[in-house]
Amino acid sequence: MFWSKCRLGGIQKIRDGCLHRGYATGPTYDPSKIRNMALVAHIDSGKTTLTESILLKSSYLSASGTVDTGSTTTDFLPVERERGITVQSASIPVQWKNWTFNLVDTPGHADFGMEVESASRVVDGAVVLIDSVEGVESQTKGVWRQLDRYGVNTRIVFLNKLDRPGGSFKASLVSLLKHRLHPNPMALTLPIASFNPRHYNEGQPGIQGLVDLVRWNVWKWNEEGEASCHPLPEDVEELEKMDIFPSSHPLVPHLVPARTQLLENLSMFSEELMESLLSMPSDPSAYLKFDNKVIMRHLRQASLKNQILPVICGAAMKHVGTDVVMDYIGELLPSPMDVTHDVQRNNTPVRLLAWKVNWDDKRGWMTFVRVYSGKLTRQSTLLNTNRNQKEKVAKLLLLYASEAKEVDELPFGSIGVILGLKHTRTGDTLVSAGVSDVFKSAMRDITPPPAVMSASVIPRSHADLQPVQDALESLSRTDPSLRVDVQEGQILVHGLGALHLEIVEGRLRDEWRVNFEFGRRYVSYREALGPKGPPEGWNIWETELGGKSISVKMPLTVRPLELEEQGILYEKGRPVPTPESIPGSSIAYVAEGILNALSNSPHSSLPLTHLHITVGSMKDIGTKVPSIITRAAAATLRTRIREAGIGPILEPFIFLKVSVSESSLGKVVKDLTERGGEVLDLGEGSDGADGQDVGGYSDDGVYVPPEWLSPSGSPTSLSRSSVSYVKRSIQGVAPLSQFLDYSNRLRSMSEGHGLFEMSSAGFRDVSEERKMEILREIGRA
Repeated sequence: MFWSKCRLGGIQKIRDGCLHRGYATGPTYDPSKIRNMALVAHIDSGKTTLTESILLKSSYLSASGTVDTGSTTTDFLPVERERGITVQSASIPVQWKNWTFNLVDTPGHADFGMEVESASRVVDGAVVLIDSVEGVESQTKGVWRQLDRYGVNTRIVFLNKLDRPGGSFKASLVSLLKHRLHPNPMALTLPIASFNPRHYNEGQPGIQGLVDLVRWNVWKWNEEGEASCHPLPEDVEELEKMDIFPSSHPLVPHLVPARTQLLENLSMFSEELMESLLSMPSDPSAYLKFDNKVIMRHLRQASLKNQILPVICGAAMKHVGTDVVMDYIGELLPSPMDVTHDVQRNNTPVRLLAWKVNWDDKRGWMTFVRVYSGKLTRQSTLLNTNRNQKEKVAKLLLLYASEAKEVDELPFGSIGVILGLKHTRTGDTLVSAGVSDVFKSAMRDITPPPAVMSASVIPRSHADLQPVQDALESLSRTDPSLRVDVQEGQILVHGLGALHLEIVEGRLRDEWRVNFEFGRRYVSYREALGPKGPPEGWNIWETELGGKSISVKMPLTVRPLELEEQGILYEKGRPVPTPESIPGSSIAYVAEGILNALSNSPHSSLPLTHLHITVGSMKDIGTKVPSIITRAAAATLRTRIREAGIGPILEPFIFLKVSVSESSLGKVVKDLTERGGEVLDLGEGSDGADGQDVGGYSDDGVYVPPEWLSPSGSPTSLSRSSVSYVKRSIQGVAPLSQFLDYSNRLRSMSEGHGLFEMSSAGFRDVSEERKMEILREIGRA
């Protein structure tokens, strides 16, 4: 049982049990109170733990689970509970005060970046967690770029794990500037490591409370997890006489300057607030008496415009700061009404986006959707505009992680699940059947990250072949980042990394129960266009149809792709859509032929990349037969690629961060450079870059808290602590193929004490020597 008490409001008992589940379908439904938001972060930053704490505080749970015991609500897959990691995103509606949060918990591992990609497409705001011991990490920047890509501009940063030794509020906030996440991070809360002043001198880790600089109050948590909220005096002299802080507490004299700087920094983004501050008396107490509701209004405006980055701190494992985070999610993150949307009327047609597809043994195909317009009801007929297929809605669900609640409708702005859709895939747009062509335009798609690792799938017998193929097709529908193809009679799966393929292997065995063996894992190489120019008549293809000779001239222009260019274009530089989205048109048949030709090179059998292809007018190509157009497009493009000669070979690279002791540093650096890697940075601790930071943002106009706010994270306390805190870090970039077994190698070099993490660095050209090695490896030299 949790109790929340506030000095002004007495003690309020939070009742056990679950709140009523389901969207209000009557006139009480208010989209301005909806917050579609995601929790995103680097792996092991505490996303799932914060989700459990939110569910507990909102009375959804009577007791929270933990990742270590495999008892969390949103990590319900067997593989997630076994490994203690999040593999797939999970959605759950949360009631908090007068808001409804459609909360999406996402994976932190780069191998499951597709889950973050799809979630980023449908949320309006995000809480980005940062481990306060580590600061900004490689995948923190990875998810940050994904949010940028889909225009999720309003974010809150939660500095988690301040209860751990080495956790630093200042260092974490500074890392936001160093890694160029935002030029204006704004601390809304200050951590209270202890209410005993002596602990600050002893460097003891912990967090017992928070100061909310906006609402001007103090939160205090005891060992039982009970929280109390205490208003702060609005007079400077009375601050030193508070009962909650001893008179000698180092935080007390810092409170007024922190509040003052918050208001002054915020006024830089609001003329109205600036004028209000200029008209105030010069007495410092005037800043304390300033109306908190006015501050919150300006804070919300600046957050929605992405002018500031709100920063909150706490420790999710101990539920410290969870109440505050939930309040600020409601106050600062946008509602569906705050983002671009169609005008909503009673008869507005339905438009929704499928952002995730799952298979359930009992329910069948489950399609997760975000409603962008209108109101979706049961038994509706929808049109999939990407595939030009009609779909029938059987049931509508609200999903609470693994539990479902059937509802009658999904109103504008909501996130829910549809049962009964047969053709829809991740990223498809669905609209009301019978709407005008103007309303049928597809919304922005969800782009899967490129695969970097492959493995063969070998059925144990001929009878197992079809079940294995069916299982792979179903799995690739649920996970668009998994690509399946057949080369020289062998089934190959292509994924985002070794862990991704391990999970795929386990799900095929446990969920689809098929009999197969997984072959050796290897990286996925690519080939680019060769250096030779096109021969005369390369784009003319001749064949016979019904005894009659046919000559087809394909209007293709092919050249190497430049930076920032899109690959395949037609008609005034527009991207060529997928064949499924425009069935029956000539450009669809050409697109199908182009994709077939690019799937493997005539020189190396590798997939082709970095080609810029323009499709011209299709009026005078010489035929209208679909199969002929597809074959002609594939054949002429293959001719162009073959005549150009073998092109550059590209290999997937990784950014590598390794933390080892001083004694192991030389061995690790030597191993990295001998295997084709490059050292980007050597430093102390685990804070570092991934090679993409040109230089950090200035801290001018940014409130940077003092180091002593986090006693165990200050340099003086670290020097008194064990040597584990003075590890050396190596930042580097290296070919993935040389680091598939790096875990065992690093364990040997560091005597079991080394830590490392990888993130994708994209595909890069290789040297001629390495090119010949790769061609020999794949049997093409």
